[in-house]
Amino acid sequence: MVKIGLISDTHSYLDDAVFKHFERCDEIWHAGDFGNMALVDKLTAFKPLRGVYGNIDGKEIRQQYPENLRFKCEDVDVWMTHIGGYPDRYDLRIRNEIYANPPQLFISGHSHILKVIFDKKINCLHLNPGAAGKQGWQKVRTLMRFSIDGAKIQDLQVIELGVNKSPSKMMEGEE
Repeated sequence: MVKIGLISDTHSYLDDAVFKHFERCDEIWHAGDFGNMALVDKLTAFKPLRGVYGNIDGKEIRQQYPENLRFKCEDVDVWMTHIGGYPDRYDLRIRNEIYANPPQLFISGHSHILKVIFDKKINCLHLNPGAAGKQGWQKVRTLMRFSIDGAKIQDLQVIELGVNKSPSKMMEGEE
């Protein structure tokens, strides 16, 4: 069994509570928009980190993390990307591939909207942990924890980090 801490859209802000909530996790997965390498360094010093770059991430992060990451965790086929959309509204970049070769677990960030949706058409669980950073219009900063045991995705928990005291509007064109 692998215990996962899932986070996204930190935008250079890492709440100290993340370390407490991910203390018992085996790995941290970051669905993009890290913000800076200092944040990456803090996470990698704490736990093994898998991630993808987001639209705000610079060259250094893009050199270290891919746009799309597809891998096996236990017996689960996982696909993580920052801008992925969601069931019935997948992003054009990935739409054909996700229908042709669907993963069992699809993770995206970008929208700052917490989502847990099962896509019956392709038998795939879609997760978006929302945004853990202070940038964006989300009212509550969130992350997720869950376990993968063989082929089972289980024990999913949504964790609220607190109210985003100064929500700002997303840039035009973002979900």
